[in-house]
Amino acid sequence: MIVETIPQLMTLDEFSDWYPDGYGRYELHNGVVFEMQPTGTHEQVAGFLALKLGAQIELLELPYIIPRQAIVKPIDTDKSGYNPDVIVLDKSAFKNESLWKKRSTITQGKTVKLIIEVVSTNWRDDYGHKLIDYEKLEIPEYWIVDYLGLGGKRYIGDPKQPTLSIYQLIDGEYQVQQFRGDEKIISPTFPELKLTAKQIFAVGD
Repeated sequence: MIVETIPQLMTLDEFSDWYPDGYGRYELHNGVVFEMQPTGTHEQVAGFLALKLGAQIELLELPYIIPRQAIVKPIDTDKSGYNPDVIVLDKSAFKNESLWKKRSTITQGKTVKLIIEVVSTNWRDDYGHKLIDYEKLEIPEYWIVDYLGLGGKRYIGDPKQPTLSIYQLIDGEYQVQQFRGDEKIISPTFPELKLTAKQIFAVGD
């Protein structure tokens, strides 16, 4: 993914008013707008995962949706907003989301069932700021899909290799379980999901 900055500091409200309708993907980090330009393989992996989770939602008749785009507002700041690669939302919680209908913005962690970030060259955001902010929001499950093994060795080990890290919120803190190769992934939100790390990473080959 190529990331380009737009040289204009904004609040989240200003960002939402500015956000182009119908094209492009953007995030706001500490007042700076970033245009996200994902590669084709990045989108293949994200689309594959959205399809698999959507099938589970339909099969189990869960009250969840996977929007095409949604902005997640971190706690304690009005100058950041993240646009996850895949986000699963609980429709029954929308009544508590004052910004959802107008701005497709999520402010309550309890509305989110699962967030997925597919790692690109800006991997430090996924393992750093976003992980911290999603934990503060108490989002129960967060996947970092590092299908190219780009992340730092302190996150995915040495030698670096493709790794799926699933963070589960336990007692207010994320606990991580990592999956590689033919290991069947374990998702607390979708326990019946039959998928291996290798199947996910192969989509990006």
